[in-house]
Amino acid sequence: MLLIHPPVAKPCEPPAGIARLAGALRGAGFSCTLLDANLEGQLFLLASRPKATDTWSRRADRAAAANLAELRGPELYSAPDRYRRAVADLNRVLEMAGRTHNLSLSMANYQDPAYSPLKSEDLLRAAADFRENIFFPYFAGRLPQLLGDSRHATVGISLNYLSQTLPSFALAGYLRHSFPGIRLVMGGGLVTSWLRNPDWSDPFAGLIDLLVAGPGEDELLRLAGGANLPRKAPPDYSGLPLTEYLAPGLILPYAASSGCYWHRCLFCPEKAEGNPYRPLPPDQVLDDLAGLIRAATPVLLHFLDNAISPALLAALAARPPDVPWYGFARIDHNLADPAFCRDLRRAGCVMLKLGLESGSEKVLAAMDKGIDLSLVERALTALHAAGIRTYVYLLFGTPAESPTEARETLAFTVRHARAISWLNLAVFNMPLGSPEADMLQLDRFSEGDLSLYTDFVHPRGWDRKAIRRFLDQEFKRQPAIAAILRRDPPLFTSNHAPFFCGTASVTE
Repeated sequence: MLLIHPPVAKPCEPPAGIARLAGALRGAGFSCTLLDANLEGQLFLLASRPKATDTWSRRADRAAAANLAELRGPELYSAPDRYRRAVADLNRVLEMAGRTHNLSLSMANYQDPAYSPLKSEDLLRAAADFRENIFFPYFAGRLPQLLGDSRHATVGISLNYLSQTLPSFALAGYLRHSFPGIRLVMGGGLVTSWLRNPDWSDPFAGLIDLLVAGPGEDELLRLAGGANLPRKAPPDYSGLPLTEYLAPGLILPYAASSGCYWHRCLFCPEKAEGNPYRPLPPDQVLDDLAGLIRAATPVLLHFLDNAISPALLAALAARPPDVPWYGFARIDHNLADPAFCRDLRRAGCVMLKLGLESGSEKVLAAMDKGIDLSLVERALTALHAAGIRTYVYLLFGTPAESPTEARETLAFTVRHARAISWLNLAVFNMPLGSPEADMLQLDRFSEGDLSLYTDFVHPRGWDRKAIRRFLDQEFKRQPAIAAILRRDPPLFTSNHAPFFCGTASVTE
């Protein structure tokens, strides 16, 4: 079985999805091969770039190899301006390559005006037109090496992000044309969201043999002829180019759960899609991590959970993994406890991502976030005092918000700017299956049959245009907030932010 992580996604850490599947298959005695076509495909384009015609592009072209090397070493992360230039120059090379195909292309994005990733008919066209895709020369050179000897009867494509959609279907079209006997399976986060839509009707029969929703281990084991594993096997990253990712050492991603243990926020796709919460026992997580750390010697652990559970945070504090780590966490009473935060920091926690969403009590209550601002204030203070950096996520335009509440968020952020290391600002998208959708007048973003979100007539007149104007002209211009936003690592954002924590153990 060949498992593929397709372009385009941030190439800074190995793909956890196919590694998890490999762990299950290999743990049951079946062989499989992993291909990070995202990393390889981007490096292929960077090496085969078109001739540069302007000063910036010529400079970026000349510096491409040096910039790649610097992003893989620790020194660059102590020089933020030089880091920004290296990332911008590499993106410039990909941008120039994309222009040869009329694409908007970067290390994290892929947009083709000729095809919409939200329309199944366009994805089928992308599959039929696979030779036109910018990654076709890479696919055509690489895949026969892996499939030419017929070792692999099944190919799995892990599709998680919209930016991967068009290349994934070009890849599927190429495989169906060139290896017609292959069984083609597609899964991943985006596919799961499609299949969870109550109006789903499979438009890809004849191209994709099987679409899989949710964790795919059991389905692939069934296809391989095996039984379900009684115990979840740890992920297996062997066979991936672990030294080639764009980070100063290996970032090891690990998911201790799927779904979300809170599962109550009205705006959350996890709730709208009905994804169940499935945690691993903390002792198993710590055992898995100990084995992975011995085998791969990472410089940083990245927990992929929607929120690291309180039980796992306590277990990490009691039994530190000996490698710095970060991930999403819910703001709760544990994080407001200064002693507990100090324990987390001693256990290697360098950053926590916090979904605050709003600085308005009214909006938090309407979302059913289960937190109040007093708790948030205590948590930010305790984390800051312990030396744990925070990457705070804010969400504007939910149905309960108006400019009044948005300005409360502005004021709250300014008051606590010293304890907020980085900010992520987003405009609310209503999931199609959200409980709130039935109470609002909806207006679809797109006619695409694969759209996961819908626009709506805001009950308080707070439309997307007004929100963006507020963010650009008011929120981002506040000096304390502007200073936070300037710190954000371009493109790689939270994935590289821990390397800017000023902690020697992260990068040395």
